[in-house]
Amino acid sequence: MPTPASHGETYIPKLVTQFIDRQYHLPDLRADLVAGLTVAIVALPLSMAIAIASGVTPDRGLYAAIVGGFCVSALGGSRFQIGGPAGAFIVLVAATAERFGVEGVILATLMSGVILLLLGLSRLGGFIRHIPHPVIIGFSAGIAAIIFASQLRELFGLSLAGKEPGPLLDKLSALIHAAPTANPAAIGVALATLAIILLLRRWKPLWPAFLIAVTLASLAAVALGLPVETIGTRFGGIPRSLPAPALPAISARGLLELLPSALSFALLGGIESLLSALVADGMTGRRHRSNAELVAQGAANIASGLFGGICVTGTIARTATNVRAGAKGPIAGMAHALFLLLFMLVAAPLAGYIPLSALAALLAVVAWNMAERHAFAALIRERRGEALVLLATFLLVLFRDLIEGILAGCGLALVLYLWRKRRGIRKHPPGRSTGG
Repeated sequence: MPTPASHGETYIPKLVTQFIDRQYHLPDLRADLVAGLTVAIVALPLSMAIAIASGVTPDRGLYAAIVGGFCVSALGGSRFQIGGPAGAFIVLVAATAERFGVEGVILATLMSGVILLLLGLSRLGGFIRHIPHPVIIGFSAGIAAIIFASQLRELFGLSLAGKEPGPLLDKLSALIHAAPTANPAAIGVALATLAIILLLRRWKPLWPAFLIAVTLASLAAVALGLPVETIGTRFGGIPRSLPAPALPAISARGLLELLPSALSFALLGGIESLLSALVADGMTGRRHRSNAELVAQGAANIASGLFGGICVTGTIARTATNVRAGAKGPIAGMAHALFLLLFMLVAAPLAGYIPLSALAALLAVVAWNMAERHAFAALIRERRGEALVLLATFLLVLFRDLIEGILAGCGLALVLYLWRKRRGIRKHPPGRSTGG
């Protein structure tokens, strides 16, 4: 029977292991509470911004961060993972919401949770981690470009005659035609928000730049009476409590129609969460349990869906913030979820004053950070074969579909690997040894 220190790839959560091994003390609890508060301050505006960009109301993002985030930390295979809605999902969730509505998004989230549970219980976590590096960089850059394009309307305060198109080229064409409707006040708020974020990151990197920038933008918009659209004018604000858990309408036809979306949510969620856990490992010297992590992600998505939230995954930026803030274990992530719930209970009416252009500026920064610019340029310059895989993934994600891009990139990488291996065999054919 394995000892607690050698659980390896089992499904025991890190929270349980930490207490079994008696590695947790009162100073660790204090450190985790501080880290949890720090991450919650970052996650509060980000969760709402991601939900809005995904085509749903901002409260759906908060439900996901609170319920799903708590489950990820309580049940996960990483000590430092922070779960919640992620920018990488914006494209997929928005497409699902446009076609099937919010009920479809919630059902697809529940289904993706079941799929992630099965992936974890089948011990497939290790396989997801072997997706080629150029594929990861390509789809990250593609998603970043799509996210940025999706925020142009709010950044410039544009008014469209009809619904904003989904495909990138159609979207850009519609936005260009709407350029005369640009709102100077919205542009000013967006630019001010960007400036505050960038200045704080340069001069006060430990300060919560996102929350400070959004708060100042909201105060300025109210004080100056700026004619900008806000969470309140578009959505009527956010609730002050969690809804009661409930199942969406389920039918055989609905399950079948939503299966592609659920598979996409699960695949991207598995990749994103394990990448995030690897980042935490690199920062702390620890090692996560990939299959336990997938099981936790599955449970988190089921829980998020039951409470009306959107899909959840491990988030790299918030997980890194958690580590830098001095977290000692999973209680930091659980505390982050509880602090978010407290913020919603106490300060929900204030969220109605947040300008949408300020949240768009925040997501523009997220997209810039997601783009992996240096890694993208290095692969293009230095490695011809990897550059081909990178560009194929990037362009397919940008102009076709995220999952098509990942599958095509992985297939091309496999062909490249087999070709190189065959070429190496031909250069050095097996023969009898001439040595003594």
